[in-house]
Formats: sequence, structure tokens, C-alpha cells
Amino acid sequence: MSQALPTDFYALLGVDRNATEDEIKRAYRKLARELHPDATGGDPETAERFKEVTLAYETLRDPERRRRYDLFGPEAVRGSGAAGTTGPGPGDIFGGGLGDLFDAFFGQGSPFGTTGGRTGPAGPTAGGDARLSVELTFEEAVFGAEKEVRSRLPVVCSTCGGTGAAPGTSPTTCPACNGTGEIHRVRQSILGRMVTATVCGRCHGMGEIISSPCPDCRGEGRRTEERTWTVDVPAGVDDGSVLRLPGRGPAGPRGGQAGDLYVQLRVRPHPYLRREGYDLVQVLHLSMTQAALGAELALPTLDGEEELVIPAGTQGGRTFRLRGRGVPHVNARGRGDLIVEVVVDTPTDLTPEQEELLRQLAALRGEEVAPPESGLLHRIRSAFR
Repeated sequence: MSQALPTDFYALLGVDRNATEDEIKRAYRKLARELHPDATGGDPETAERFKEVTLAYETLRDPERRRRYDLFGPEAVRGSGAAGTTGPGPGDIFGGGLGDLFDAFFGQGSPFGTTGGRTGPAGPTAGGDARLSVELTFEEAVFGAEKEVRSRLPVVCSTCGGTGAAPGTSPTTCPACNGTGEIHRVRQSILGRMVTATVCGRCHGMGEIISSPCPDCRGEGRRTEERTWTVDVPAGVDDGSVLRLPGRGPAGPRGGQAGDLYVQLRVRPHPYLRREGYDLVQVLHLSMTQAALGAELALPTLDGEEELVIPAGTQGGRTFRLRGRGVPHVNARGRGDLIVEVVVDTPTDLTPEQEELLRQLAALRGEEVAPPESGLLHRIRSAFR
């Protein structure tokens, strides 16, 4: 004998017949906390009322089941309504699965994993990402360049078009899972029926099987080939920068989406420039006389020669800044500066005439200097210079 169904689901939940889904969920949450067997110590009457409240919630939260209930009454949930539609019986209080119960409490899926009805096939697995590196000259990193990169990666099989099936054939629906990619197992618990889903072992979650594999890719839907790509390197990149090329990585098996290709940039050092952010730094060696008397020099830069005026009396450590001669800002306007650092070189290996002139200069300026070296000691020291 079948158990009598509650007559008014709206009254059970304490909501109006025009209640929204959120209002129904809030009402059920409140009642479920009060009536749950864990909270009542397993009282039979309360447990039965908890089942009725849950059945009411499961019916009214689903638009189609709610429509049938409004038309045909509570019998519609048992499949005996005038329309001949089917629904869960009174014992099937968790027809939507425990995920719906936890969704009512937490607003998300069950913490115990996939429960409930059909979730659909897993589908083809996406390809992984790939990484390679390319070397740039210092100038290419500053001004940008187009570089060709070559790598061996899985690509879509041209023979089968990625399906994995031999030409003239096609994959068929997996008979073990009926194309869902999942095997559902049902077990009873004190809270009702629990449905768990696992990946189908026959089709490995694809929902399809291949009876006649492609001879070139052996059913994989992809094969490894060497490919060449042109990489547009933007101006201003630095050593260690990584460029992401979406969809240019390894193709996924059986038509799965391709992964991404990451290109890591290696920049060769410059013979006389170093980079500090978007600025370039260049060391300029001046002789003592150039620093003291001043000079006009042709300074080599990445943009060509620039005339640099060295004022008389320039000291070592002084810097000159050439605006806009540095590194372009990546994906933005403007460039950094070129900073010239002065180093004054002290002369060595002076000839006797040069030494005499310097001594005369020191005497004119009233500067004390070491006495001249002579004899055997001077010749020995000169030999080791």
C-alpha cells in the first residue's frame, strides 16, 4: 500500500503559491534545520515530516515539476497525473540527489562529489601547455622583432580531422554509459537515495568509442609534427619575459581544445649598455685632460651617434641624461632615457716628457707630488708595469 502524499506543498513550506524560487529555498532551509534527523535525535514523526518537507521542496524548486503539481496536485509527482508524466515517488525524496540538499543549505554542490542525475559526457580532454625559449639580441628586445620559433608538438591529425576514426567511419555512442561518459551507481541511505557518478571505464569519459581507429594517429586524433610559428615580439621586452600564444600549444586528443604556447625570451647582453627598467646606462671613459678641459664627443647610441658636450672640469661620477633614448614602454607610449656615467681615467705609463709636463702643471698649481723615481728602482718598477 502506497503512503499518502501531503496535500499542500506550499502550506508545508509556509509559502504563498506565487512564491519565488529564492523564497522557497529560504523556507526549506529554515524547516530542514529544525526537522533534520541529526537535530531531532531520530524522532520518527519528525523524520517523516522532514521527508514531506523535502519532497515539497524538490517538487516546487523545479519549474516543470511545479507546473505539473499546480495542474494535477500531489499525485503528479508519483507519475499518476492526468498528463501521464512521471516524477519521483514518495520514497524518492531526494530525487534531485544530495547535491540539491546541500545546495539548499550552502548555495553550491554537495561536498561529497557528484550526485544526482545525468551530468553529460566529460568530452575530449584539452591539450596541455608547452614552453620553449627564443634568443634575442639586445636591439631586438628594445625595438621589437618578428622571430620564428620551431617545435615538435601534437597537432590535429589531418587524416581523420581529429575524430580518431578511420576515414569513412565515425565514433559511435558508448553502450556502457549511453554517451554520458559516466557510470551512475545508486545506493540507499537513511536520508534517501544517493546517486554517485564515476568516469566510464570503457570510453574513458568521452561518451563515444572508436571501432575503426585512424591508421595515422591510431585513434588519438592527433600526431606529433614539427611546426614553425612567427612570434611578434613587442618593443621593450626584457630578459626572462614570457609571451603567451593562446591555442598554439599541443592539440587535445580526439578533437580536444589545444593548449597554449609560452615563449620565454632570452636577451643577449650588450657590449657597453646595461638596462635599468626602461632606462639604458652607458659608461663613458674620459681622459684626465678631456675631463679638465672639456670636449665634444660623438656618443654611440642604439639610435645612432649623438653629440655630447663635456663641460670643462667634469668630475668622475657625473651623469648626463639623454631624454627618450632608452627602452620603449611595453604596450604604451614613450621611452626611457639614456644615462651616461662618466669615469675619469688616470693616465699610466707616462713618457718622461709627459711626466715632466705634469710636474710643471703641479708646480704651477702649488700641488705637492711624489718626487721622480730614478736609477735601478725606477727601471725595475717600469719593467713590471
